[in-house]
Amino acid sequence: MRLNYLVNAIGLILKYIGFVILTPIVVAIIYKDYVSILPFLTAGIASITAGLTLRKVVKNAYSVENLNDIKKSEALFIVTSSWILFAVISSLPFLFYGLNPIDALFEAVSGITTTGATILTNFNYPKTFFFWRSLTQWLGGLGIIVLFIAILPQFAVAGRQMFFAEAPGPTEDKITPRIRNTASALWKIYAGLTLILVILFHIAGMPIFDSVCNSLSTLAAGGFSPNALSLAGYNSYLIYWITTVFMFIAGASFILQYRVLTQKKPSLLLANEEFKTYFGIVCFMALLIAVALFFCDGYNIKDALTHAFYQVISITTSTGSASVDFAKWHFIPQALLFTVMFMGSCASSAGGGIKMMRWILVYKSMKNSLVKILHPNAILNVKVDNAIIPHEILNQTVVFVFFYFLCFALGAILITIIEQNITIGITSSISALGNIGPGFGNIVGPMGSFSSLHVSSKLIMTIAMLVGRLEIIPFLVMFQKDFWSIKIQQD
Repeated sequence: MRLNYLVNAIGLILKYIGFVILTPIVVAIIYKDYVSILPFLTAGIASITAGLTLRKVVKNAYSVENLNDIKKSEALFIVTSSWILFAVISSLPFLFYGLNPIDALFEAVSGITTTGATILTNFNYPKTFFFWRSLTQWLGGLGIIVLFIAILPQFAVAGRQMFFAEAPGPTEDKITPRIRNTASALWKIYAGLTLILVILFHIAGMPIFDSVCNSLSTLAAGGFSPNALSLAGYNSYLIYWITTVFMFIAGASFILQYRVLTQKKPSLLLANEEFKTYFGIVCFMALLIAVALFFCDGYNIKDALTHAFYQVISITTSTGSASVDFAKWHFIPQALLFTVMFMGSCASSAGGGIKMMRWILVYKSMKNSLVKILHPNAILNVKVDNAIIPHEILNQTVVFVFFYFLCFALGAILITIIEQNITIGITSSISALGNIGPGFGNIVGPMGSFSSLHVSSKLIMTIAMLVGRLEIIPFLVMFQKDFWSIKIQQD
């Protein structure tokens, strides 16, 4: 890796992160919350200064041309470093509101990774505070790197490597020949859907500020809300179903949505194997849980269907918001909902988790392996949407799933030992790694808070949230000895 390439890109990203962090100042002025100007002004200036300083002190780092032939290892390092730095800088404003450094970092990482797990125990904060929480989720939902690829000409060439380094899905889908145009198209869809949701929430009776914050979080598959009871606090079936629909949209591939919109062919949805699997499993699990709620918890049909679909889609897409305190459900619907935590949304979506495409590949690979036992000479290919999936992608998928469960198990064991509570250990680990948000039980459930957890548990979850958002691979690569070969390029 070349130091000037790394510093050039990271310096640019830090600089523009600084400008983004100044955004809440507008909200502070609108609501005359002048005390909240200082936190974001400080964080913004710190980020801009750090970015300019980096590019100044490293020789040749200022050269724009340095990004034109960026290597994959450099892209992975830049993306991972940028997310870590983005987390640290995003946590700075929270310090001004009385959060300690660990809690501030936890809340910031939970925001930018769209996890939605919170350490807040009260919601007596200014509106600017809640706007920033939701904005961090919105920026993290589609990816801060994807945003900069869309708006910064310096990343026009280098963008491809960084684009796929930020969200290393099982396949490298793009919708235009130029990756910058792809990033721009994704952000236009993302922003457009967010605006539509703001309008619908407000029409449904939600205050305009809450509409904006909840829309930013929902389209990001996040979960943060200015309401202490999440979406349940609005007690509106119309709001529940609007949220359910848009959470489902957030968990579907934005690339597929772009193709449907531009080609004006809704039939493309039914022709896409991942979308059909996503839709089918969501409906099956929601109906199964609705039946369990009807018989085990005494819900009427309307409530059972509403809350079952809401919670299944919320957990599947890793949104994590709640229409009801599912920690109070009977064991059977809770157990069913727990299995949903391992499903994941579609690739190229705002959602987290393993992703439906990976489960499809794993299933088909296992099926072919069983057939090969009976027919050793058979030549079998894994196909998705009539396209043959290369063996290297299948191998990477198996490796990913293996390490996903290894990370989950390791986190669960460590947190269980620290907290002396297996429910907290297991659900906190998967909720952090899958960027889901709430766990189970009264402490870390949908109406609870992670504030009472030990500092070590919070740090483990913070790392797991970042690892889950970047889909493990960039972190695994960093353990390779060859990865850390850094060279200082001379004139």
